[in-house]
Amino acid sequence: MRQLPAAASRFPNLPLPPRAGAGLKPEHVDAILADDFRIGFLEVHAENYMGDGGPAHRALAAIRERFALSVHGVGLSIGAERGLAPAHLERLARVVERYEPAMISEHLAWSTHTDHYYNDLLPLPYNRQTLDRVVEHIDQVQTRLGRAILLENPSTYVAFEQSTMSETDFIAEIARRAGCGLLLDVNNVLVSAVNHGWKPMSYLKDFPLELVEEIHLAGHAEDTDDEGDRLLIDAHDRPVCEEVWQLYEVVIAQAGPLPTLVEWDNDVPEWPVLRREAHLANEILSRHDASAWLGRRHAAE
Repeated sequence: MRQLPAAASRFPNLPLPPRAGAGLKPEHVDAILADDFRIGFLEVHAENYMGDGGPAHRALAAIRERFALSVHGVGLSIGAERGLAPAHLERLARVVERYEPAMISEHLAWSTHTDHYYNDLLPLPYNRQTLDRVVEHIDQVQTRLGRAILLENPSTYVAFEQSTMSETDFIAEIARRAGCGLLLDVNNVLVSAVNHGWKPMSYLKDFPLELVEEIHLAGHAEDTDDEGDRLLIDAHDRPVCEEVWQLYEVVIAQAGPLPTLVEWDNDVPEWPVLRREAHLANEILSRHDASAWLGRRHAAE
């Protein structure tokens, strides 16, 4: 295979700005490139670009020339008991080397066991044994990539009796020991809070917001469980709901403006719908950016 030139010489160095971005879908590429509204950044799932060539790579190269890029993994299986799949990690490294994204992120979850692969992001017990394993795996990933990654909080539907730590303490300890950053998915906070009977505001109070480098927003489906209680499903198939917007505003008010991705992975609408969601996020980011500027000005006076 032809050796690709170093990514730094192929693409501009574009960090993620503290603005709203969107998940890149192939059907939106032409509309994005022609749009007068310049989205803050775009994010792709790494697994969609692990082949060597073809139309997907040509489109992503055109996007990368003009926009900051974030790569989000869904298949590393960071929490797997049997260790990481070396071949998958190598494929991820090739994507990173090829496009030199501003951010790389993965889920706190597992999706492989021995030779079995599951089409879902499955939860983990929060205890010392799991913590040691996840930290070891993140260290392997960061060593291979030569840079830190972000770890995303999960959306969950079951809890484990074997857990001895809260989710927020577990995530904070991983970040401290592994030296990784965090990706805060605000929709996941609400989904898990409703499903487990937590208070989302208490979760955010305990979450290490100072380590967050990117935020995700998405829509969820709503159902009821066998006992008639409210059940939320992290579907990524509709607009961000008002509850998530309110939690997001709380996060931005405390942490300051951060790169914020709007996810929409199922029943994907036309580009203007995602652009409108990004615009709503930008309004919140701009409001708190202005507030921070005024606060600094008053402090200086």
